[in-house]
Amino acid sequence: MNSEMFCDRMNEMSTYTIVVEPDEDGGFFVVVPALPGCFTRGRTIEECRERAVEAIEVHIAGLRADGEPVPEEVGIPQLLAVTVAA
Repeated sequence: MNSEMFCDRMNEMSTYTIVVEPDEDGGFFVVVPALPGCFTRGRTIEECRERAVEAIEVHIAGLRADGEPVPEEVGIPQLLAVTVAA
C-alpha cells in the first residue's frame, strides 16, 4: 500500500464502542451499539477486540455496498443497572 492510499484510509478511520458480555457457554458476546446488527463472539477479550474490528469493517462495507449511510457514534454509551421485580 503506498503512502497516499494509507493516508486516505487514515482519513476514513472511525472509533466505535464495543460492549463485551460474558457468554453462558464461555467466552464473550460482543455488540456494537452504534451499528445495529453488528456483533461477534470471542474466547478472550483480545480476540473480541480483533473480531470486533473485522465485524465493524464488514458491516460498514455492507452498508456502503447497499448505499446506506454509515452511522457514527454520537456519544459514549452508558451502562446502567436497574432493579425490577422478577
